[in-house]
Amino acid sequence: MAQLSTKIKEYAKAQGVANVDFLKDVMLQDDGQGAYIKEWNLAIAKPSDEQLNAYEASANDAEYNAGQIAKRVAEYGSSADQLAYIMENGVDAFVAKQQAIKDKYPKK
Repeated sequence: MAQLSTKIKEYAKAQGVANVDFLKDVMLQDDGQGAYIKEWNLAIAKPSDEQLNAYEASANDAEYNAGQIAKRVAEYGSSADQLAYIMENGVDAFVAKQQAIKDKYPKK
């Protein structure tokens, strides 16, 4: 089940809002019974629970992809490591290594 913040991001993106600041635009709160929208300061209509639930699948995909990207970044190594790899093995080997990592951690 996707996090409320991810569903809000997906809803906002569908409404033409590229970024949501959860410190200014939308404040969430959880009083022990699950997160909810405490304050809505975006210029688009505040979504109902039903509207947000319609974004469950795309939010799940977004969260999955974020996890895959984090795994890729960890395996890519630092910029210095990548440059050293290129210097030692060449660009073609570097591209092949990067593709192998992408294949290992595919996005949806």
